[in-house]
Amino acid sequence: MGTNGSAMLIEPLRQGLPPIDPSAVSGSATCPLPARYEAVGGARRFTRATLGGWGLSERFDDVGLVVSELVTNALRHALPADAPREPQDPPVRLHLMRWTSRLVCAVRDPSHASPVASEAADSAESGRGLFLVESFSDCWGWHPSPVLSTESTPYTGTPHGKVVWALFRLSDPV
Repeated sequence: MGTNGSAMLIEPLRQGLPPIDPSAVSGSATCPLPARYEAVGGARRFTRATLGGWGLSERFDDVGLVVSELVTNALRHALPADAPREPQDPPVRLHLMRWTSRLVCAVRDPSHASPVASEAADSAESGRGLFLVESFSDCWGWHPSPVLSTESTPYTGTPHGKVVWALFRLSDPV
């Protein structure tokens, strides 16, 4: 858990939405996920605990479903078939961010391929995930993941993967 990487998600979420006041950010949490389908359950538990800590437990059904779909899509479509079972640097990360009037869940993965919702999503086994994300969130989108710098890996100028996000509007405090 933590806030590492959440700032890089803010700018693309401003497009088409009211401005985000940086001082209004009231919570941010990140969860690295292993390259295994069992990670979906871990992402749901992390989401339930985080929303509970933020006083948003009543939003878990919709947010938990969307998180499950985003993580499943990342594991199914974004990881190479020969991905290690326990990589040193987990290839998929879940980010949850809360502002006064919105909640964002975002999943970062190593693929550069854009997510595609199936036109026959209501009847096809594959492709339903983004249809559900669109149905249960207020909006969703994706963007290339920014280049991250570490001591061992300086900025290279090439994005590494992508971030797929979903936004939920929260009712304003009364």
